[in-house]
Amino acid sequence: MASNVAVFGGSFNPPHVAHVLAIAWVLASEDVDRVVVVPAFRHPFAKALAPYDARVRMCELAAGWLPQVTVSRVEEELGGESLTLHTLEHLARLHPDWKMRLVMGADLLLEADKWYRFDRIREIAPPLVLGRGGFEVEGAPWAVLPKVSSTEVRAKIAEGRWDELRALVPRRVLAYVKERGLYQP
Repeated sequence: MASNVAVFGGSFNPPHVAHVLAIAWVLASEDVDRVVVVPAFRHPFAKALAPYDARVRMCELAAGWLPQVTVSRVEEELGGESLTLHTLEHLARLHPDWKMRLVMGADLLLEADKWYRFDRIREIAPPLVLGRGGFEVEGAPWAVLPKVSSTEVRAKIAEGRWDELRALVPRRVLAYVKERGLYQP
């Protein structure tokens, strides 16, 4: 029996409430049996990232407790630069019974021309495009995600603005960030 699986990849540097809400929205409104969260091993555009193990753990703290959600280390298994196409092809080989959809925010769809073989990605895992505050893309649903970004979160952490982060970052992730001294000068 085929499983409908939504693959949600990203840097998750760190994961924030919009990531968790995206997962909940997909599970509640789309025909998917599970969401697989895939933290990038190495960013394809060479962005600086917190250590991979820390980002995986933060994803587990943010969303791993949700039913039907798995945090995958598949990109670590593949090694090297994280390319969505390679990850999806690998998952398709490992799980031929999966019908995959790629979860992505409307902001990322606007950058699709920078992605490696986005045409092939669409074939393997047709995108589930989620609206995001501040980004409008034709065909994307209304903005279901609050206007929050990991860049904004990292800046607030670096400035010690912890009170402002309570509404932006899951509390268990925030505690982990503090405990590990992540994103702090």
